[in-house]
Amino acid sequence: MGNIRILTESDLRSLVKLDTDAVDCIEQAFAALADGKVVMPPILSLAIAEHNGEVDVKTAYVPGIDSFAIKMSPGFFDNPKIGLPSTSGLMILFSAKTGILEALLLDNGYLTDVRTAAAGAVAAKFLSRPNSETACIVGTGMQARLQLKALTLVRPIKKATIWGRDGGKAESLASEVSRDLQIQAASEEDLERAVSTADIIVTTTPSSSPLIKAAWLNPGQHITAMGSDQDHKNELEPECISNADLYVADRLSQTEILGELRSVVNAGLADALPRSEELGNIIAGVSKGRENDDQITVADLTGTGIQDTAIATFTYQLAQARGLGVDFAN
Repeated sequence: MGNIRILTESDLRSLVKLDTDAVDCIEQAFAALADGKVVMPPILSLAIAEHNGEVDVKTAYVPGIDSFAIKMSPGFFDNPKIGLPSTSGLMILFSAKTGILEALLLDNGYLTDVRTAAAGAVAAKFLSRPNSETACIVGTGMQARLQLKALTLVRPIKKATIWGRDGGKAESLASEVSRDLQIQAASEEDLERAVSTADIIVTTTPSSSPLIKAAWLNPGQHITAMGSDQDHKNELEPECISNADLYVADRLSQTEILGELRSVVNAGLADALPRSEELGNIIAGVSKGRENDDQITVADLTGTGIQDTAIATFTYQLAQARGLGVDFAN
């Protein structure tokens, strides 16, 4: 049946970086959703509450792309207490023409981290004010640092404020990104002050109760909420969305079940929703995005299977071109 290429995390890290190529890859994936031809089933989600864990399975078929990926992504959020990362997993690539297994991408969550951060960059590119210079990052984990780096790829970020429940981790992350990104960064204990003074706010936590209050928001701000991807998670007070000028989902049918939109509906505010769009439609020019510098915009990103197929096929093409990985004869 042909060879199966096996790519280790080390291979994948050498092939794919969080850069403009990765952002372009994910931008094109979102745009592909606009024509309605992508086949993307609902997320298969398994909760393992006993160990504060969850496992998501995502996939999508995109016409015109020769392969499709199935991604299995565990998240066990007590792992850092025992010296392990919160996320892991792998992607499996199949031929879209024959269904034959093509590659195993043993990324331990690395490709998911990259595509998730790239999605945040895409949201900021199309929804935030072009002259946005200040960012507030809520959270101190891997996505916190990657989301900030991604922002610097699409906006002229000069200053960042980091908030976390653990002040020591926030301070450490601020020092790290100051050095690595060459921007001014500092930790902030007062979340309201951190949020109210930022042009772009990105929430990156597994919080089950709202962290951001609507009263803290100011005209012109953009929020990307990417931590809520399960039906028990919630980072934004529902009024953050109902009081906004534009609400943008990666997939509306998904955010109303797993994202911040779910909490808006549960709060009885569905009738008060602002103009609501999907990010892919805005990228493709089917729908309008931000219309002026005073609007408050909210992006609700729950993660989609098309992002996984896009980053996996992009990676596989690079591996083939560069001869990386080990071929296993099936």
